Amino acid sequence: MTQSTAPQTAAPKELILVRHGQSEGNVAAEAAARNSLERIEVPARDADVVLSATGREQAAALGSWLSELSDDERPQIVWTSPFRRARETAEIAMEVCHADLDYRVDERLRDRDMGITDALTAAGIRAKYPEEAARRDWLGKFYYRPPGGESWADVAFRVRSVLTDLANTEKAQRILVASHDVVILLFTYVAEGLDEAAVLERSRTNGLRNAAIVRIVRDETRPPGGRSRHTTRMPT
Repeated sequence: MTQSTAPQTAAPKELILVRHGQSEGNVAAEAAARNSLERIEVPARDADVVLSATGREQAAALGSWLSELSDDERPQIVWTSPFRRARETAEIAMEVCHADLDYRVDERLRDRDMGITDALTAAGIRAKYPEEAARRDWLGKFYYRPPGGESWADVAFRVRSVLTDLANTEKAQRILVASHDVVILLFTYVAEGLDEAAVLERSRTNGLRNAAIVRIVRDETRPPGGRSRHTTRMPT
């Protein structure tokens, strides 16, 4: 899991952010990369892609990990992306750890919208939209927005909006957030005050595998502008 510190203004003491378990879309993407295909044979609309059998096992492992937390470490509410793979991950985990928590489904926690490049591999984008591949190379991964889609910076704007609502309206002190890899990386980007280079380096060297856990803890003793620690462990 990843631990970092959030700004002192956040009302909750801790966010436990979880990437969804392996989905059928992840399986299809891995197969497309393995076979050097241009298109990913996704089984459903992105919002409707479900967990694979492995993903359900990972969600159950998450539930087992949660069940081992002490009462003062366990989440008190679940905020989740509306996408099925994220909701299923949270639901399976809650069932395994016998937690009966309220859910808040928030579309701002959805996966990044890939626009016209959706369901294409990197090779497919270069073949079908060479000008977009060149534009992405020029602008860089963080600021490139595919037509009809979102950049990482766009997703960061969503994350800032969620954090504002958490600070102003959420009464729970520990919140489980079920979401997606880029969204969770951008939570750490905002919480730790990272820059473009730092968050992209984290993505390259310490990316979030399926069912990875990120814990963002408010540090009330940290002076404004202080740097936070960042360590990573993956759940078994």
